[in-house]
Parts: sequence; structure tokens; C-alpha cells
Amino acid sequence: MTSRRIHTLHRPAASQTSLPPLLFVHGAYATARCWDEYFLPYFNHRGFDCHALDLSGHGDSEGRERLDRFGIDDYVEDLTQVAQELPAPAIVIGHSMGTVVVERFLEQNAACAAILMAPVPPGGILGASMKIALTQPAFFSEQLHPAGGEQSARTMRGVYYSGETEIDDLMRFAAWFQSESRRAILDLSLLAMRLGRRRPTLPVLVVGGEADAVFPPALLGLTALRWQAEAAVIPAAGHTLMLDAHWQAAADTMADWLARILPGATAQARD
Repeated sequence: MTSRRIHTLHRPAASQTSLPPLLFVHGAYATARCWDEYFLPYFNHRGFDCHALDLSGHGDSEGRERLDRFGIDDYVEDLTQVAQELPAPAIVIGHSMGTVVVERFLEQNAACAAILMAPVPPGGILGASMKIALTQPAFFSEQLHPAGGEQSARTMRGVYYSGETEIDDLMRFAAWFQSESRRAILDLSLLAMRLGRRRPTLPVLVVGGEADAVFPPALLGLTALRWQAEAAVIPAAGHTLMLDAHWQAAADTMADWLARILPGATAQARD
């Protein structure tokens, strides 16, 4: 495994805890900062030691100048490197492309549990990409310029967020997004052709938004079946669950599930 300089955000638990750490993996075009607005403060207040990594070529991690060389397997190496540096096995939480990274990580590494948010379906992203190209023709050009102002924010909202998410918030969030590796996007496009390895038995929650225009909630069952997982749909929420106007409903659903599967988590989650 190649070792790279991987930047992480660490938000220690607000109180002494025996709970396992949470390790968050962002999706395509994103950085670790997307977790820090709402989710990291939410969960560290509930007794979890929270970590979020910038995948290679993203945020403050190594490799921005060679972003297109990195594929999903490189991102799995990043996650493995960070997970091995933690003092205990983590609960790994991925969003969108990050769910593919988490799933592939779990083929080779131990974890306490996993949460897959707005997961890429087993068949990959080709269907979603074609649908967006037909229904939101301006999306792909705007995607490459996330700081493009109010019009860009409105285009992004039409695909990635619920209609209740404020444009002013989306313009503020834009600094936390960037270009994505072409190799990684190709990997996601060809996902159906990959033969997966063993899938371990562990608690898994699959979460999606009712208004997700990228991967509609009807697709959640495909991922849930693969992992014999519980599935939850967040009413009215869009694809980017951690920043959507309905983020707290998603976080509450995740916290309730964690309280059910982790001994001792209930009291700390309710403080």
C-alpha cells in the first residue's frame, strides 16, 4: 500500500467516552469540510470522537496537482491508512462515492459498523449521469465551477439538494467542493463490471433522501440487500444529506441507529 500525506479533521468527543470513533468519507467533488458544518459537531457532542479525511487530491491532502491519477482503490488506501492510525476500530460513514470507498475498504478491513449515505448503487453511476444530462443539461459545466455564484448554486440545488436548502447556504458551501478525478469517475461508471470480494457480517445502515435526484430512494434496497442492512429514507431530503436543509433528520436517524447497536450509546446520545 502506498502511503500518502492525508489530511484529516479531528473533532474530539465533547465528553469522556468509550464509544468507537466515527470516520467520515466524503463523496465525489467534495472535501472533508462538508462534514464539519453540521455532522461533526452533532456527533462529537453525543460522545463520539469524530474524524473526516480528505481523499488524495482533495482538500488539504497530497496530490492536488495529479488528481486525475487517483482511482477508487487509491481512495481505499487513504481510508485504510487513516483507519489504522486510530486507537480502535471505527464506525465508517461514507457519502455517495464515499460509500464505494467504504464498501471496498470493508472487503479487506475490520470495522465496528458502517453507514452508507446516498450510496452509489451496485450498477454504478451511468444511469444517473444519463438522467441528469437529459433533465439538467447545465449541470456538468456548473459542476466543474462550484464557486460560480448564485446561478451555479441554483443548478447544484436542483440535483444535489432539496428545494428547502437556502441559496445563500449553498454559495457558502461552494468553497468545500472541487474537481473530481476522471479516473475515479470512470471507476464509478464501470462499477457493475467489478467482481467484489467477501462482504463481512457487521451492522450496516443505508440512508437516502426522499428527494434525491441522483440516486432515488427506490435504489436503496439494492445496497441494503448486499449488506443485509437496515434502510432509512429521510423525508424531503436531497442527495447531499450532511448539508441539506434536512440534515438534522438524517443525523437523528443515524444517532438513533447507533444508540440501538452500541452498548452504552443511548445515554450519551440523549445528553
